[in-house]
Amino acid sequence: MTAAKEAIRRGACIVTDTQMARSGINKRVLASFGGEVFCFMSDPDVAEAAKREHTTRATASMEKAARLNRPLIFAVGNAPTALVKLYDMIQEGRIAPELVIGVPVGFVNVVASKELILETDVPAIVARGRKGGSNVAAAICNALLYEMDPSRTGSGK
Repeated sequence: MTAAKEAIRRGACIVTDTQMARSGINKRVLASFGGEVFCFMSDPDVAEAAKREHTTRATASMEKAARLNRPLIFAVGNAPTALVKLYDMIQEGRIAPELVIGVPVGFVNVVASKELILETDVPAIVARGRKGGSNVAAAICNALLYEMDPSRTGSGK
């Protein structure tokens, strides 16, 4: 995960698919490197776009995230449709995430969406199978951040 850590050092932002994951990520440590955490799922423009395009808010929120002009790490703990959309945008050359954390939990399209992300050249952390969740996505983000936090490690490496 050297590339992900380097992206964080360059101010990468983390985009989540739930407010729960967003809330669980240590924003202070991320901000110390210049990054922010975003979740667009509750944004009115995302809801409008999803309705207009006959898609999910998770799909529309990934589209919105792709318009950010910053290095991005995606932490998906709930919506397999978000992973499918990321896969499509990566294949189309519309986005090049620094890292995709793919850990949605559930039954419908969960396993397939995780396997799609593993087919890309993008660095990924994926919990294969049906397990995962927003708390797991946040924990993975925090593990990366805490490993880099000089107040925790003494070095920030």
